[in-house]
Amino acid sequence: MTAARSGGEAQLDVITIGRASVDLYGQQIGSRLEDITSFAKSVGGCPANIAIGTARLGLRSALLTRVGDEQMGRFIREQLQREGVSVSGLVTDPARLTALVLLSVEDEGVSPMIFYRSDCADMALAPDDVDEAFVASARAVVVTGTHFSRDSSEAAQRKAIRIAKENGRKVVFDIDYRPNLWGLAGHAEGFERYVKSDKVSGKLKTVLPDCDLIVGTEEEIMIASGSDDVLSALKTIRSQSPATIVLKRGAMGCIVYAGPISDDLEDGVVGKGFPIEVFNVLGAGDAFMSGLLRGWLGGESLETAATWANACGAFAVSRLLCSPEYPTWEELQFFLRNGSPHRALRKDEVLGQIHWATTRRRAIPSLMALAVDHRVQLEEAARKTGAAPSRIEDFKVLAVKAAARVAAGRDGYGMLIDERLGRKAMFEFAKHSFAWLGRPVELPGSRPLRFEFSQDIGSQLAEWPVEHCIKCLCFYHPDDSPALKSEQQEKLRSLYDAARKVGRELLVEIIAGKHGRLEDDTVPRALEELYGVGIKPDWWKLEPQASANAWAMIEDVIAANDPYCRGVVLLGLEAQHDALEAAFSATADAPVVKGFAVGRTIFMDAAERWLAGAISDEAAIEDMATRFEKLTEAWLAARSRKAA
Repeated sequence: MTAARSGGEAQLDVITIGRASVDLYGQQIGSRLEDITSFAKSVGGCPANIAIGTARLGLRSALLTRVGDEQMGRFIREQLQREGVSVSGLVTDPARLTALVLLSVEDEGVSPMIFYRSDCADMALAPDDVDEAFVASARAVVVTGTHFSRDSSEAAQRKAIRIAKENGRKVVFDIDYRPNLWGLAGHAEGFERYVKSDKVSGKLKTVLPDCDLIVGTEEEIMIASGSDDVLSALKTIRSQSPATIVLKRGAMGCIVYAGPISDDLEDGVVGKGFPIEVFNVLGAGDAFMSGLLRGWLGGESLETAATWANACGAFAVSRLLCSPEYPTWEELQFFLRNGSPHRALRKDEVLGQIHWATTRRRAIPSLMALAVDHRVQLEEAARKTGAAPSRIEDFKVLAVKAAARVAAGRDGYGMLIDERLGRKAMFEFAKHSFAWLGRPVELPGSRPLRFEFSQDIGSQLAEWPVEHCIKCLCFYHPDDSPALKSEQQEKLRSLYDAARKVGRELLVEIIAGKHGRLEDDTVPRALEELYGVGIKPDWWKLEPQASANAWAMIEDVIAANDPYCRGVVLLGLEAQHDALEAAFSATADAPVVKGFAVGRTIFMDAAERWLAGAISDEAAIEDMATRFEKLTEAWLAARSRKAA
């Protein structure tokens, strides 16, 4: 490939180079690392964090590093892809393991950490891993201090700097000083921020002349210059480089120096500050850098870039993890416009909803689901046919095979499967490529709503795979008694809170027509009441409506209360195919309806005959597949007619 030369169009905004690890964060806040009993996993390492942070803010980012050829390396690769980060510079190292970091929040601003980085993959980054065309394709490269601590990784970064300079690209230096990664502190001192070292200073000083932007804390500015005070350090750096210098000062924000350094440390550009609770300082600098780069590369003023940097840092220090907690562009803009009534931003429900909705793991613009989460109905069918109840589990496996036959690996297909009778089916489901799986938590038929296994719903959800969506059916009518509505609202709110706490999506199914009249305004009123108590599910599952006006009202309620809602899927109850086809057509002018989740229309006939021993496994699969495919064709046809 031929490298793009100076002035050529860049395909990327920024390439970050260096550390990429898996962070394991202790979930018991206020505990010593010795006492942590469970951990949350996320992508970490300064350059990886910045790549994710900038991608969330709308920059075209890439990461240049190595990961191991194992599960943690694949996790980093897959998560970067989910975040929109280019992995074309991510090298898989077959001989080394991906780095790990164990961390905890022991006290405010105190976070012990242990780096597991002995001969790790990212430190083996070599000059041969640095492709000239790849580096030249970016407007800027970010080099990081730790990767100057080893000969091979240093040579790789020097090569990237050379290519960037030759092609008229920008060089950004995140000093990223971790003393124990230079061998200057013990294994238990991962949180140590500063150990003076002439050797480290001598190495980092040689990087300064090639830089366009230099970013560091007070300690990092001193180590990069070899000076013993901040003002002298700034002057030393200025003597070596004309780069814009950004001094990070924690809760005090930052100061940006674009020209000569005066004797007044405060004589620089200062962005707006954001007084917030300091919960966890780890990763805050990487969030800061993400906001800074979004402004700096976007041509904003230094004051604006500094303000965005401070805001992104504020998000990070007020939340637990590193990259998963960084704001998206929508979230940042909302915060800059509106602020927050909470010093602890993680407690702001409005920001939390924007963050959740704009960082979902995947887009699902359309959903056609075969629902086999039925329990009571299939148990009745087993009694009716004299079949052993255990055969229901085997039948649900056949239903999965039928759905997989129709889906054929295409996007937009899913299933509803329950825990009690569908455990085998869920294992079968995992063998196929589906877009979505919903799992019910309600006690079948309960009104007021009760959960099936335990009312402590949060403890159950923590065991679920992260991509499984919670589904909860509630028989709710806006004309119910105030006491009944209040009880059901509280139950649904507790489920919503648990879902957000454990990071699982939520589908709320509302059936109003079984316990009252179904007028045009019935379901819109029900949704308005549930939104009114703070329940914002990712999906709604609703019964077909009698008129286009009803759907228009539903759409208005959702848009007014949660514009980030994924949408509505239609339920089928026991409707025949023709009735469902008519229901699909009735939603043609309601783009909020994204699909359907239908069960008995598809599986009940096959279930009764199979449980009675009248048909084979293959015949049952084929019967369900035929019915499901016919329904999916009807849905797609209804959407196509609207598009035409």
